[in-house]
Amino acid sequence: MTYRVCFVCTGNICRSPMAEHVFRRHVEEAGLGGLVEVDSAGTGGWHEGDGADPRTVAVLEENGYTSAHTARQFRASWFPALDLVIALDEGHLRDLRELARTPEEAARIRLLRSYDPAAGTGLDVPDPYYGSREGFEECLDMVEAASEGLLAAVRLELEERTP
Repeated sequence: MTYRVCFVCTGNICRSPMAEHVFRRHVEEAGLGGLVEVDSAGTGGWHEGDGADPRTVAVLEENGYTSAHTARQFRASWFPALDLVIALDEGHLRDLRELARTPEEAARIRLLRSYDPAAGTGLDVPDPYYGSREGFEECLDMVEAASEGLLAAVRLELEERTP
């Protein structure tokens, strides 16, 4: 059975596609590519159909990641098919919890940086959209730092599913 993870930010052109590509590579390098499906979406639909922000693409590609992406809006109807919904900041967390129709769906929503033990209490990945390229590089650093912990959590979930 495939384990499904969806990263969610505001418009699905900066933070969540970055997290999607970084985490997908971690999954593949761990040999879990056939067991874990990685995706992303936005809380809003303003950019549906667009590619990732060019700064996101540049930072990903310069760091050896893939970058192909088409933005889309998260739908409440997706919850039953997802094992984890990863919010990039507290606002997304709130929005997603409002979309959840059951306590079980709400329990699947987590903040990305909660998987980074060095994150402390600041668990938001700041939105780099209105800033400089430096913000996109900072975003990548935060996503990479949380990906190892997230991978460990997903691996544990997969092990618990195996009889």
